[in-house]
Amino acid sequence: MKIHEFQAKELLAKAGVAVPRGIVAKTPEEAQAAYGQLGTAVAVVKSQIHAGGRGKGRFKEQPEQPGVVLVKSAADAAAHASRMLGNTLVTIQTGEEGKKVQTLLVEQGLKIARELYAACVVDREVAGPVIIVSSEGGMDIEEVAAHHPEKILTEAFDPVYGLEGYQARKLAFALGLEGNALKNAEKFFRQLSKFFLDNDCSMAEINPLVVTEEGELLALDAKVTFDDNALFRHQNVLAYRDLAEEEPSEIEAQKWGLSYVKLDGNLGCLVNGAGLAMSTMDLIKLHGGEPANFLDVGGGANVDQVTEAFRIILADKNVKGILVNIFGGIMKCDTIVTALLTAYDKIGIQVPLVVRLEGTNVELARKMLAESGKKITTGLDLTDAAKKAVASIA
Repeated sequence: MKIHEFQAKELLAKAGVAVPRGIVAKTPEEAQAAYGQLGTAVAVVKSQIHAGGRGKGRFKEQPEQPGVVLVKSAADAAAHASRMLGNTLVTIQTGEEGKKVQTLLVEQGLKIARELYAACVVDREVAGPVIIVSSEGGMDIEEVAAHHPEKILTEAFDPVYGLEGYQARKLAFALGLEGNALKNAEKFFRQLSKFFLDNDCSMAEINPLVVTEEGELLALDAKVTFDDNALFRHQNVLAYRDLAEEEPSEIEAQKWGLSYVKLDGNLGCLVNGAGLAMSTMDLIKLHGGEPANFLDVGGGANVDQVTEAFRIILADKNVKGILVNIFGGIMKCDTIVTALLTAYDKIGIQVPLVVRLEGTNVELARKMLAESGKKITTGLDLTDAAKKAVASIA
């Protein structure tokens, strides 16, 4: 689950992680008042959407208006807010459709000496949490990794004991910090890692992490995502969920216990098992197709879930065909085919449908498909099914 920057900073501040003073504004008048309340000569007005690249982004309705802007007066704050609120911000991460801005964060200006990068993530190679830091703050970490990998430092830490003091100091020294900045960095890194663990985050990224002229370290920007599987024990975090920022089809899928992610392709996928779903998407790409979604119905899907899965897939106007890939382990193949045929009748599927089945009762299931009288193509194996599915919409 993603949250907005202002929400992330609220949680970080409660956890003892230093953040700039900021005020949320939902109208131009509130933005104007916020500037006065902050009491700094310079303030920053920041669009709040679930996407990065806001500073370089522009609004569809106001092409000259950036998504993040410096202001030097209350009138400037109000004027920029009026051009931002209610309009559609397009960034490198939103795609051409953009996202509508409903909320702004007005934040104090700072005397910045350096910009750094810090993030906590789960590293599969070390099978645990790591903290990543870099001297190249304000840049996309992917760009730094590609062109200056030596400037990225990674430190694994124990999920029980957290980041130790010596580890935090090691990172601070490597970044060339001294004096107050060195002392504050040790506290910042340890508090950030503790926040990451305590809240079951999947990522807590601070970019840039700024060092002020006085040696303070503050999270100038914050991007935090949480492990959905752990939200049941974080009701305070769940309250921050903004459904307006999420894909409606993904919200609907969650209601039915389906794992669904919308993509940009035109070949729908209905699969049981996350790993099998990923393999299916890979094979579609390998044979020249573009998957329209990731959809895992799970090992115990019933007729209603399969029917809803088809509805969600077909609600995407880009979908020109569907590939069903089922391995009957926990669920028998004939049970899946019964659900599939029932869903077919309920929805009236009009696009090419290719089905690959393997596992328990597979011969019975294939016979049921063959005798159904419906326009369903079967695949002998996954490769054959992927080729047929791609060819059916070519």
